[in-house]
Amino acid sequence: MFTNSEITDWAKDTIKSEANALIATADYLNESLAEIVQILYNCKGRIIVSGIGKSAIVAQKIVATFNSTGTPSMFLHAAEAIHGDLGMIQNEDVILILSKSGESPEIKNLVNILHSWENLIIGMVNKENSYLAENANHFLYVPCEKEACPNNLAPTNSTTIQMAIGDAFAICLMKLRNFSEDDFAKYHPGGNLGKRLLLTLEDIYPNNRAPFVQLDSSLKDVLNTISQGRLGAVAVIDEEEYVLGIITDGDVRRLLQNVTDISIISAKDFYSQKPKTIVENTLAIHALELMRKNDISQLIVVDEQNRFVGFVHLHDLVKEGLG
Repeated sequence: MFTNSEITDWAKDTIKSEANALIATADYLNESLAEIVQILYNCKGRIIVSGIGKSAIVAQKIVATFNSTGTPSMFLHAAEAIHGDLGMIQNEDVILILSKSGESPEIKNLVNILHSWENLIIGMVNKENSYLAENANHFLYVPCEKEACPNNLAPTNSTTIQMAIGDAFAICLMKLRNFSEDDFAKYHPGGNLGKRLLLTLEDIYPNNRAPFVQLDSSLKDVLNTISQGRLGAVAVIDEEEYVLGIITDGDVRRLLQNVTDISIISAKDFYSQKPKTIVENTLAIHALELMRKNDISQLIVVDEQNRFVGFVHLHDLVKEGLG
């Protein structure tokens, strides 16, 4: 029986081996990578990413990353290519082929077929003198001296390197295109990620009540409005609905600890001036960041003229999955 400590050490050794392989790859990379990125950037069609075995799985991940960051891409399994999938390739597409050895029969067949086409072939391979390296129009040599596998057989370090270089390609292409957060949101409209990038306060605050008082409102009116609003606060506004301040239930509690005659108290006697406000078309995630930064649980929502339109509460954002 092996101990938990031994098993943990094996896991640590695996991760360290892959980390060291990535560092060695980063130190090795040169302008050949930049030349390939330029080719991908100038491609008028799509990037067709292909491979066999574990490299095919990595190729699918690279395709997913490319597509989600603005580089049109498709996956082509090297073994399925000769059974009809070659039909997906169009004249202006660039073919990126991943392989550890560069000698797999499926890879050789694919390269031989593509030689009669006009598409550029880019190889990413771990052997400099391999068939793929020698027959691709451009190739990126990515050395991998040893796998993390104790038998030096199972693709571990080599596939980690392939994955990282695919990410490097994607990030370089994003920078060349000035791919922005708005661009990213366009390709990720669903789920929590979509909400972080697209959900604005205009989608949230109309569902809340909009409690407000004016400077001459009595303490009783303030208390009733806070209770009815159920947000723990009221906005203090003027006759033209410009925001003057805020009163929270905490402000009321502190007031009651220090006064005896509440009949003469009005909002102007204890409201907080210059409250935190946020414009209604702001992303909801930015409202959450502002709340956390200032350790508050609600924000007054205003229009672009600073007129009061409502409240957004921390609970609203948590309910949307942003918290």
